[in-house]
Amino acid sequence: MIPYGRQDISQTDIDAVVGVLQSDFLTQGPKVPLFEKVVAYKVGAKHALAVNSATSALHVACMALGLGQGDWLWTTPVTFVASANCGLYCGAKVDFVDIDPHTYNLCPRALEARLVDAEHNGKLPKVLVAVHLCGQPCEMQAIYELSLRFGFKIIEDASHAIGGKYQGEYIGNCRYSDITVFSFHPVKIITTAEGGMAVTNNDLLAEKMNLYRSHGVTRDQSLMTHDSDGPWYYQQIALGYNYRMTELQAALGISQMERLDAFVSRRHQLAQQYDILLENFPVIRPFQHQDSYSGLHLYVIRLNLDKCARSHREVFEGLRAHGIGVNLHYIPVHTQPYYQKMGFKQGDFPEAECYYSEAISLPMYQGLSDKEQLDVVEALRKLTRT
Repeated sequence: MIPYGRQDISQTDIDAVVGVLQSDFLTQGPKVPLFEKVVAYKVGAKHALAVNSATSALHVACMALGLGQGDWLWTTPVTFVASANCGLYCGAKVDFVDIDPHTYNLCPRALEARLVDAEHNGKLPKVLVAVHLCGQPCEMQAIYELSLRFGFKIIEDASHAIGGKYQGEYIGNCRYSDITVFSFHPVKIITTAEGGMAVTNNDLLAEKMNLYRSHGVTRDQSLMTHDSDGPWYYQQIALGYNYRMTELQAALGISQMERLDAFVSRRHQLAQQYDILLENFPVIRPFQHQDSYSGLHLYVIRLNLDKCARSHREVFEGLRAHGIGVNLHYIPVHTQPYYQKMGFKQGDFPEAECYYSEAISLPMYQGLSDKEQLDVVEALRKLTRT
């Protein structure tokens, strides 16, 4: 089976993890802060805070921004449920903005229209989660300008996008956002097995996220309510969680970061080859916005069903039957039963639903060989042509 994504583990990666196993620290040692420093330097952010998943990073980001009861979080319906659930964790309400039919990201034009209406109804969002689907950044400058006009905070969910660029600069510099979140799940661009990170240029937000990721506990005397009782002393000054990353994960991440640019470059080579190989197929190939250099976590095609020999499901199942482990990213969040109980329904976000009816994620990972890619294309040819 050729999977849609997979990790790329070298002997150097293995040696880095073994080195931690042979050290004095398996957790709360020197590797996590070093990993944070490496990522912050790479993306051009002031602060980086490693956690055990991107979901945890989204949660502490929302907490740091003060999201709570009576507030609204908006995001795209075409994302994994974590991008919306993080608002619910904080007691906020969640709503969605439909996607751009070309980039599949949250549409700034649709966002502006929704904001105008929400301002009239007194339901403006406190936080917007802009998801960089497939690794292609949203139109962040336009979204940022709307945030200044309507007064909401911005989290970039860049779980797919580390190593990508927007307007020539690495995603994660937070030029147009308050916080950016990365994922290091095994199918992502680099991996720490499980893990995530939040980056920011704001000192206060970094301080809050640091507290929330580790029980709300601090040993920083400047944050305590009275003088320390002694060198053993700590205080819980907020309600936090155990979202810490281990030394093993961080060591793997540091090693993987050394190959980040090479990983993304290979993904672009594969995408260019797909673009050529699929030129005459009844599919819509991915569109790349002129301001973006995608991290290319995913290569998503949309079937032109009017010209395709089989249905969406038949093509998907046929590819899997041929040993091609395709997937679909994502089922629109508002169609999930949990969200439909909140009042969302089919038809609320037509562009997202149309995308879902046609999209297939083809294999895309740096270890995919040219021959394997040709096998994917040949299987797709047999299934889509009459």
